[in-house]
Amino acid sequence: MDIKALENRLNDFDPAVRKAALLEAKAGFESGAIGCAKRTTAHNMHCHSFFSYNGYGYSPSYIVYLAKKMGFYAVGLVDFDVLDGVDEFLEALEIMGVRGTCGMETRVFIPELADKEINSPGEPGIAYHLGCGFKSGKVPAAQQAFADMLRKNANNRTRKVVELVNGYLAPAVIDIDEVAKKYTPFGNVTERHVCSAYRDAAAAVFADKAELAKFWSEKLGVELAEAEKLIDNPVKLEGVIRSKTMKSGGVGYVKPSPESFPTLKDMNNFIAGCGAVPTLAWLNGLSAGENALDELLALHKEYGTAAATLIPARNVEGSSPEKSAALQKELDRFIMACAEEDLPLLAGTEMNAPGQLLVDDFENPALKKHLALLLLGVDNFC
Repeated sequence: MDIKALENRLNDFDPAVRKAALLEAKAGFESGAIGCAKRTTAHNMHCHSFFSYNGYGYSPSYIVYLAKKMGFYAVGLVDFDVLDGVDEFLEALEIMGVRGTCGMETRVFIPELADKEINSPGEPGIAYHLGCGFKSGKVPAAQQAFADMLRKNANNRTRKVVELVNGYLAPAVIDIDEVAKKYTPFGNVTERHVCSAYRDAAAAVFADKAELAKFWSEKLGVELAEAEKLIDNPVKLEGVIRSKTMKSGGVGYVKPSPESFPTLKDMNNFIAGCGAVPTLAWLNGLSAGENALDELLALHKEYGTAAATLIPARNVEGSSPEKSAALQKELDRFIMACAEEDLPLLAGTEMNAPGQLLVDDFENPALKKHLALLLLGVDNFC
């Protein structure tokens, strides 16, 4: 069995190709042609797929395959603004005999914290927020207009970014509709897709490497030698493109207003209306909004939030021993507070940027001491 070719088909944009590959993988596991680890306590409950953006190009089917192969306790799908991968993911869980759950992530406006940064750096009042436990990618009729609004608003935000950045990066311009066809399976274009497209567009315009380096040096405001290094490191180059052109201070950055995103109350009503669980997303406890933890949790619970999620990798190891200690202290405080408030916890790595972990290191002492609570959170959803 050509396992590499099989894995490539699991990530094909054609759903029929993915389904056939998944069934072939199931047979491979059953026959022993594909090895898989025994089930462990390792898990990843926050995996973005290529329906929003996955740093490795993984489909929902591949994520389940990976969980089977690596012996995950459970696995969770979370995509930005859409539920496009939910039905495929749930079917793959059943086929592979893997435990899991499905979610959606977006950003919301919290009026009560309009003057405080929460978990979206530099954007007071704006918070990343999730719904977890979706049982279908098809929403109830009463919630369809809201779901359409989320998709439309996300698309419009990205279109505005491209409009602004095209003017700056000309002649390396892109067509967002073409990006949707080439870089995504179902048209949900994110900033990360756009960065890949700009990298490819510049390489097509400037075939000479020296000219390409000069272009990126000027546009990204880096030394020529640094630009030359970036060209040889596509992942880092795309990260710098995003940072320099699309984040705060960049030509493509559009400062969000309260009207840019739904309120926490409205988003939670939508999530609950779909039969899922409104879920607080936690960054690191260092912002003004998150540091006032008791008030934050009380506010969320008032609006129906009933679970929480975190990305442990960014809360265990900091840039210095002092930073690590501060992060771990906040991690402990947050997890204990959630336990006291009876908020089940889901932990994961996101996978929405190249280089992010496939699974957290649950043997790290800073995380291992919380493993029982994290597994209890998984069991609440699976």
